[in-house]
Amino acid sequence: MSLIRVALDVPLTRLFDYRCDDRSATVGARVLVPFGRQKLIGIIVAKPAASEVPEAKLKRASAVLDTAPLLSSADLRLLEFAADYYVHPLGAVIMATVPAALRRVRRREEPPAAYTLTAAGTALDVSVLPPRARAQRDLLVLLQHRLVIEHAEIYARGTAARKALQAFIAHGWVQSAAPPQHDVLTPVPTPAASPPLTAEQTAAIGEITATLGSYQALLLWGITGSGKTEVYLHAIAAALARSTQVLLLVPEIALTPQLQALVIARFPGVRIAILHSGLAEGERAAHWQAARTGRARIILGTRLSVFTPLPAPGLIIVDEEHDMSFKQGEGFRYSARDLAVVRARYAGVPVVLGSATPALETYRNAVDGRYRLLTLPNRIHARPPVISCIDLRHEQTTDGLSARLLAAIGARIARNEQSMVFINRRGYAPVLMCGSCGWTSDCKRCSARLVLHLRDRRLRCHHCGHDSAVPAACPDCGDIDLAPIGQGTQRVEAALVRQFPQARILRIDRDTTRRKDAWQNMRSRIQDRTVDILVGTQILAKGHDFPHLNLVGVINADSMLYSNDLRAPERLYALLTQVAGRAGRGTDQGEVLIQTQFANHPLYAALRDQDFDAFARSLLAERRQAGFPPYVHQALLRAEARDVDTALQFLAQAARSARRLQPAVTVYDPVPANMMRKAGRERAHLLVQSPVRAELRAFLNAWRPHLEKAASTAARWSLDVDPAEF
Repeated sequence: MSLIRVALDVPLTRLFDYRCDDRSATVGARVLVPFGRQKLIGIIVAKPAASEVPEAKLKRASAVLDTAPLLSSADLRLLEFAADYYVHPLGAVIMATVPAALRRVRRREEPPAAYTLTAAGTALDVSVLPPRARAQRDLLVLLQHRLVIEHAEIYARGTAARKALQAFIAHGWVQSAAPPQHDVLTPVPTPAASPPLTAEQTAAIGEITATLGSYQALLLWGITGSGKTEVYLHAIAAALARSTQVLLLVPEIALTPQLQALVIARFPGVRIAILHSGLAEGERAAHWQAARTGRARIILGTRLSVFTPLPAPGLIIVDEEHDMSFKQGEGFRYSARDLAVVRARYAGVPVVLGSATPALETYRNAVDGRYRLLTLPNRIHARPPVISCIDLRHEQTTDGLSARLLAAIGARIARNEQSMVFINRRGYAPVLMCGSCGWTSDCKRCSARLVLHLRDRRLRCHHCGHDSAVPAACPDCGDIDLAPIGQGTQRVEAALVRQFPQARILRIDRDTTRRKDAWQNMRSRIQDRTVDILVGTQILAKGHDFPHLNLVGVINADSMLYSNDLRAPERLYALLTQVAGRAGRGTDQGEVLIQTQFANHPLYAALRDQDFDAFARSLLAERRQAGFPPYVHQALLRAEARDVDTALQFLAQAARSARRLQPAVTVYDPVPANMMRKAGRERAHLLVQSPVRAELRAFLNAWRPHLEKAASTAARWSLDVDPAEF
């Protein structure tokens, strides 16, 4: 009797044994198995000689779905580490990393793997296509040159290429084909020419390329505009020259098209896989398969891409490594940045962590010598922006905008330059309020306020998604005089329209970039200088290069100073540094004006001096004295229920079981979460911490069985190792 051990996407820590006589069953392959009354797809993780399940109770696997493994032993090793470290069921971890299209039985026809020209298409001359049909002309030339093009590659080129493909199919010029066979060890075409390098860039590239073929963690600490991306591209070229693959992680989907365009331009003959949640299921699966088989040499993606199978890894790069987006906030709560370092160590390859404002954990590792520190202290062909504060204690505002900021914007418009007003809140106003009785537009499902979106006449919760119409009168007293309090992007946009009626104003936030290709179109407008003033949120803060944007105004920055989150100062400094870095990327020096009630705050003083090192070292000294991360290691037991007492009772029971283990960790008392109510559920948490990571891991592994035994349907719980927020 042959046995297989299968990982399934179920909330249980165990694996499941099945009988399987199919000789094609290999570790890492998908298998269809019965589970209760349904059939599930799982991954074979072992072929044991015996099972603890009696032979009579062992079920038979329905079908082996792969003739070759999807996941290698190296992939499974990383996933097993992640499941153990983050205390999450191995089956759920493994299956979460497999594209959704490969996790279920096919219910619809999959798109062709690749395309080639028909006889009619081969005989076609590019001159017969309209000159304005640039996408069709480019696709025809590409097919004539390459003969076979993969489905994923065409889709990665954007909407115009997809429409051109559909037109070719409709005309009978293109037909499906088997994908081209690429050897991962084939030579890479010579990359396109790059701009001249500075001495600092040359030194950083030399340090990185010298480590290729062995493990080394490197922190590339470079101010905004110092050319970190150019260092990445040269390091990628060196890794490709060694016939290996490169994994490039970015924090946001919005950054992917810009980097994708740069990488395609620099490496025109290299297959690139794009992986992020904005892709259709078929696209994501095709790109994932291209990476897994080695056909894709560069993998560009967001958080989950850290688990992408790679047969020949050579280099891992994490851009904007400090960004919170690299930490998964629900379910399997992993840190992609930290796992990138683990993966690099397992694979014996270098990992480059890039940032202008590194996370304190990363910075400490660098200054203590665990990571190699590379610095880019100067901007390329530009001076750093001049940063100053507008003290709101001594200056009046109009619609939340100071006279000094408005005058600076007007001066930039007169010089045909672009300005940006940054406020980290979308919508019109954070709250709607009744002046008579004090009613406010609170979310009934969250401990938060409903945000007024004036153009849609809707109140929306930015936490749970609740949406309702704006009431005609106060629900409590009936007064019709309801007033918006505070500011959001919509209200700032309206104020700027009143102040500068002739200006071309573009608002960029999650509401305006929701449609597909909306952000790409907006970027084109900015580059073409058909926009005078940008109003936006964090979408505008990261990685964008607008050479004619010379003024940045920041409003409502002080709100983060009121936070009780220990990481709030670090995050505010990073955010404002990123925002300031958008100014003066061209030939003119940029100007940054920050409206604040606390102009003399040490954080703003460090920003004005643009001295991250001093700021980081002062924060590290505070953290060491207070016993906070990175000098201790933490885990947070989160619980939620329909009422907070139920959640707290579960946590109290969990705390008692933890203390009975007599752990070498500190177990704190349960407390309600900062946002106690979210989506109709009351939330609380229990913190445990230790100065020794190994002791915390040992405790969590001993504690988890007690938590599973104490679990009830009344309270849901999850463990968050290395929590990023409380």
